Amino acid sequence: MESYKHVLLAADFSEHGKIVAERAKDLADKYQAKLSIVHVMDNLLITDAGYGSTIPFDLDLTAELMAAAKKRLAKLAEKLNIADDCQWMETGSPKLEIIRVAEENRVDLIIVGSHGRHGFALLLGSTANGILHHAKCDVLAVRLHDDD
Repeated sequence: MESYKHVLLAADFSEHGKIVAERAKDLADKYQAKLSIVHVMDNLLITDAGYGSTIPFDLDLTAELMAAAKKRLAKLAEKLNIADDCQWMETGSPKLEIIRVAEENRVDLIIVGSHGRHGFALLLGSTANGILHHAKCDVLAVRLHDDD
């Protein structure tokens, strides 16, 4: 088995994100692999019953949220010593964008956090599950435990 050469951390800025980031850094160091990071901001939509459809959020709010997310991404990348050209901030479907970034940048391991939900929560779909089943490279889902 070849060792990993390019590891992609899918960062979601959750309270458990530090655990996933540490695992990504540790594996990249062990394999002497390049470490990259991606954060995907879901398309922001709201529903207004008066219009009977879904409409996008105000563009100024979206720009402010995107700027705040970029700052968080840069701060995390700095802590992990990730170069500017290995940081991606995307919008859209997290599953699709993470997979696209991985393919375009020849990533051979994606690291993502997973709560391992079951039943109804699983039916709603999870980013980790979608990546696991559709990525063309290896995926490591770091098990996260919700505090009960």
